[in-house]
Amino acid sequence: IRRPPRSTRKESSAASDVYKRQETYPEIYNHWELKFEKNTAFLIMKVDEDKGFFEGYKLKLNSYDIGVDIELSDAVQRLRFEHPQISSIIIKSGNEKAFCAGANIKMLASSDHAHKVNFCKFTNETRNFLENSSKEASQFFICLVEGVCAGGGYELALACDHIILLDDGSSSISLPEVPLLAVLPGTGGLTRLTDKRKIRRDLADVFCTMEEGVKAKKAKEWRLVDTITKKTSLNDELNSLIKNKSCNKNQNENLVGVQLNNLQKTTVSNEEITYSTLSVQIDREKKSATITINAPLEDAPENLSEILSQGDDFWLLKCARELDDTILNLRFNELEIGIIVFKTSGEISKVLSYDKLFETYKNFWLMNEISYFWTRVFKRIDLTSRTLITLIEPNSCYAGFLSELIFAADRSYMAEGEFEEYDNKKATIILSKSNFGIFLMSNNMSRLDTRFIGLPEQILLVKQNLEKQILAEEANDLGLITFMFDDIDWEDEIRIFLEERSSFSPDSMVGMESNLRFPGKETMETKIFGRLSAWQNWIFQRPSAVGENGALKKYGTGNKGQYTKERT
Repeated sequence: IRRPPRSTRKESSAASDVYKRQETYPEIYNHWELKFEKNTAFLIMKVDEDKGFFEGYKLKLNSYDIGVDIELSDAVQRLRFEHPQISSIIIKSGNEKAFCAGANIKMLASSDHAHKVNFCKFTNETRNFLENSSKEASQFFICLVEGVCAGGGYELALACDHIILLDDGSSSISLPEVPLLAVLPGTGGLTRLTDKRKIRRDLADVFCTMEEGVKAKKAKEWRLVDTITKKTSLNDELNSLIKNKSCNKNQNENLVGVQLNNLQKTTVSNEEITYSTLSVQIDREKKSATITINAPLEDAPENLSEILSQGDDFWLLKCARELDDTILNLRFNELEIGIIVFKTSGEISKVLSYDKLFETYKNFWLMNEISYFWTRVFKRIDLTSRTLITLIEPNSCYAGFLSELIFAADRSYMAEGEFEEYDNKKATIILSKSNFGIFLMSNNMSRLDTRFIGLPEQILLVKQNLEKQILAEEANDLGLITFMFDDIDWEDEIRIFLEERSSFSPDSMVGMESNLRFPGKETMETKIFGRLSAWQNWIFQRPSAVGENGALKKYGTGNKGQYTKERT
């Protein structure tokens, strides 16, 4: 995310001095503190109000902006990879007055629309990551609420496995966005109330229209929290919870974590970024970015000790981190780049050797963590508001998990026959067990199941071709690709498509693509992101919220916002 120079920071759309998300680590956090006691971690929110990501606001009462959430995402990632032995994480406040006042209102009021949307989307992805930790890694999150817990603060609590609210006469929880700001909770709060905590609809209605929120007794009665306790009993409650939940983790595994070091980029320019496993080429005229993933040069390690010895240099982990960083950079910093083209290059057998590790070592904690990481990266791609295109060329290496990029794409193009410039090689795809249930989408289905929804016989046909080299004609017959073109037509067809796509309204493309990508059953995750897109692109544009006399603009002035009264 680009941090504007101090002298010009007015709106979050300003751009200079790229802020590298992956360069943060606990020793330099501004807003969080990470402590450890045996198998328990304490994640303490202690926001420095003078270190907002942009100028023009103070992060009072543990309110947060994108900088705070970047550190939270990093902390959760490090707990998973660097501290796999941890069984319980307690999120608490280091501020005496408040647990968390939610997203900073002055920041929201001064941010441009694109930053508000990207901010809320990233924050949602972080909450989902935290929420899945107990299921995926047996890391149980306990949220200890002491003081004011409002808006995004309560949404952070909702993402945890257990909420403890102090019964002290002053601590409270609230979702005050509707009465106070004319917007909605931005990180899944409404959906988690009804779908996760199963709050009665009428009580949820009352709660979401109470600016002051509720305190301990009513919060417990309405099931908005799990436990209420007096200060004198707090330690006993925590110790009991930690003891009960830590039994879910096998402490006899003697887990040793993997340190996540800073990502290395050999080239960073306006048109190109080069990492160790991939590169990004930006064509500003065509409004497109091409991400090329390079196959590893060597076969996969032969045993677990070799995998561990490589640490974060292990190709599967390093590639996931670099691709994740790339997607976030394009989301936040390249708003006019409307098309992402995925390409791969290298020996397909090398990729396949790494892909087999997911099955061979599926009971090893690190391989599990890496597979969950790839799941999150693929989901982030699914949820990215760009046209996604996959090109399958004779030098491509789409095998196993990398083939997920074909099925994540809005369209995929495969080279048919021999291409002279590639020494008359033919493009191939190799599918594996990885493509049938390891990397699930937000709808809790594999991308192939989503692709062939309502066509179970097609899935059976595809499964008959596991581990085989599938050429263009067969891939087309199996429905694995959108189009195939020979050497004569390849470049022209791709060029024509890119020109056509760039001519369409970006707003229409965002709406069309997000409507088409997630068929099938709804999950809490798809509801959160679907509803988020709808309200952000509507309510955040309405004068009641962001007009000159809107609630966000008037907050803190002593004057109430003026609402337009028509229902739309």
